[in-house]
Amino acid sequence: MDPHAAITEAFEAAGLSWENPGDGTYVVQLPGTRKLSTTCSFVVGRHTLSVNAFVVRRPDENHEAFYRWLLERNTRTYGVSYAIDQLGDVYLAGRLPLAAVTPEEVDRLLGAVVENADSSFNTLLELGFASAIRKEYAWRVSRGESTRNLEAFTHLTRDA
Repeated sequence: MDPHAAITEAFEAAGLSWENPGDGTYVVQLPGTRKLSTTCSFVVGRHTLSVNAFVVRRPDENHEAFYRWLLERNTRTYGVSYAIDQLGDVYLAGRLPLAAVTPEEVDRLLGAVVENADSSFNTLLELGFASAIRKEYAWRVSRGESTRNLEAFTHLTRDA
């Protein structure tokens, strides 16, 4: 099957919002629960389909535990792995031979991206941004602002 057709068929079947900004490049928005949205790109190359999705920026603190968690998690991922760019920002990246690109396989890759970006998001925030979460919580409380979207981190902010 033509990889372009397989990609668009998978996106359409899943009811996803996507665009085709350039020849062989597809950008899709994947909804989540912890991470509200993950932007994912698929690029059809000469021999492979690559997939990349931004997960979270470089951690502010606790670098060793943060990056160790990612490396340990890589042993349990399908089709994508955690990677970092030159700034230390975290992405999910994968590559598939064009001969293996089917709508079903694209759907599996989409699922892997959502699962690994969304399910890990709060853990990564806790590991790499706990101080920032505490500061944000204290700032909101001092101003009478809502802390609703920080509820997942009450174990970090309980004493703030």
